[in-house]
Amino acid sequence: MFYETEKNDHGLPHNPFKAIVAPRPIGWISTLDKDGKANLAPYSFFNAVCDTPPIVMFSSTGYKDSVSNIDATGEFVCNMANLGLKDEMNQTSASVAHEISEFDLAGLEMASSRLVKAPRVAKAVTALECKHLQTLRLKTLTGDDTDSYVVFGQVVGVHIDESVIVDGKVDVTLYKPLSRLGYMDYAVVNEVFQMGRPKV
Repeated sequence: MFYETEKNDHGLPHNPFKAIVAPRPIGWISTLDKDGKANLAPYSFFNAVCDTPPIVMFSSTGYKDSVSNIDATGEFVCNMANLGLKDEMNQTSASVAHEISEFDLAGLEMASSRLVKAPRVAKAVTALECKHLQTLRLKTLTGDDTDSYVVFGQVVGVHIDESVIVDGKVDVTLYKPLSRLGYMDYAVVNEVFQMGRPKV
């Protein structure tokens, strides 16, 4: 089948785009607002985009609290949600008033970060402390502004629970990071395989 995205004429009951670009890791972004109030929200349009220096990004539909807090303070933490925290992660995806802390809503304990003021999720197996690089408002082919914003941050500190380190490597089958698929579907990594890069 083929469809044009502008016409959205796929004829399916749900848009397949996000099911095709999958799996997507979930960046569980914790921030502080300018008054020091904590916010926590998951974003499935998230990924690492560079390793030297380490840089991550996430995209938000709408200028939400996470984006405005980062623009105001210049800092955030990307807590990597795993299978053991799936329900808490889902709870923090609810749209709530600014004054409500998603940490409290989901019954999550905060832990202090080392290099940024934003707290991290204490139970998160890994967390990336980040300094804000830039926020881009996305545009369409015709140059019109969208209501989507991409935030880039440089990772300045990394937390890893040592229980998921095996033979000097992070074992994702123990870590079980959550990924978002299409629709309301999620997945975890239970099995891995290796392939060496070919030499020509």
